[in-house]
Amino acid sequence: MDFRDIKEFVKDVFKYIMIAIIALLLILYVVSLQQVVGPSMYPNYQDGDILILNKLHYRIKRIERFDVAAIKYNDTKYFIKRVIGLPGETIAYQNGDLYVNGELVEEGFQTTKVDDFSLEDLGYEKIPDDYYLVVGDNRENSLDSRSKEVGLIHKKDFIGKVLFRIWPFKRK
Repeated sequence: MDFRDIKEFVKDVFKYIMIAIIALLLILYVVSLQQVVGPSMYPNYQDGDILILNKLHYRIKRIERFDVAAIKYNDTKYFIKRVIGLPGETIAYQNGDLYVNGELVEEGFQTTKVDDFSLEDLGYEKIPDDYYLVVGDNRENSLDSRSKEVGLIHKKDFIGKVLFRIWPFKRK
C-alpha cells in the first residue's frame, strides 16, 4: 500500500463515519418512533400501531387544527391526540358536530360519537395563548383535553407531529 491508497482509504472511512453521524443525529433529534397505547385514537390509529414522529416540525412550523401529535402529559406519559382547538378560539361539540367560534367545522376523518362539550366546561371562554385543545378520535373512550384532569395543552408539551404509521403495514 502506498500513501495514495492510505489517503483514499481514510477519506472513504471518514465519509462513512460522517454519514453514520448524520443518520444518528437525524434519528435522535428529528424523527422518532411512538407506539399508540389504548383505544383513544380508534379508528384511525389503533392500540399497538407504531408511528413515525417529526420532532422538529413544531419548532419551525405552527401547530394546526387536525394535526395528530405526540404530547407530553404529566411529565411521564405521552399521548397521541388530534388538535381541535387553537389559541384564541371557542370550541364546542353539539349533537356530535364541532363548532369553532360558533361556526360548524367539518372533521374530515373518522371519529366516534362525541358527547356535547363546551370550552366553558373547563372554565374558559377562549383558549389562552400558547394552549391547545386536543382530543382522541375515539371520542367515547379518550382521556383528553375535555377532561379537567388533562385540560388544555401548552405548546411546550408537543413532542412532534405524527407523519405516518409504519406498523402494521396494512390494516385488515
